[in-house]
Amino acid sequence: MKRIYLSGPMTNMLDLNFPLFHSMAASLRADGHAVINPAELNPDGGTWGECMRRDIKALMDCDTVATLPGWQDSRGASLEVHIGKALGMTVVNAHDLVSMEIAG
Repeated sequence: MKRIYLSGPMTNMLDLNFPLFHSMAASLRADGHAVINPAELNPDGGTWGECMRRDIKALMDCDTVATLPGWQDSRGASLEVHIGKALGMTVVNAHDLVSMEIAG
């Protein structure tokens, strides 16, 4: 079982992109994975810095970073991916991970 951190854009997104985060977390959990969902860590928001501190702390307990569409344009998600790569974590497109589980 992988411990997966979801990484994607939230700032300036409709509903902070929470519906996509929740949907992807549910799909991955249905496949038996432990998933850290930043939308669950920060349900009431906060400043960008406060949210990122919580998120990065949770990221440290994962072995995989699963990216959501638009992550490249997100300052926070780009930082999460950079940290993940620097620490030797697997970085994968979240949709590909779900597709691999279905195919496997």
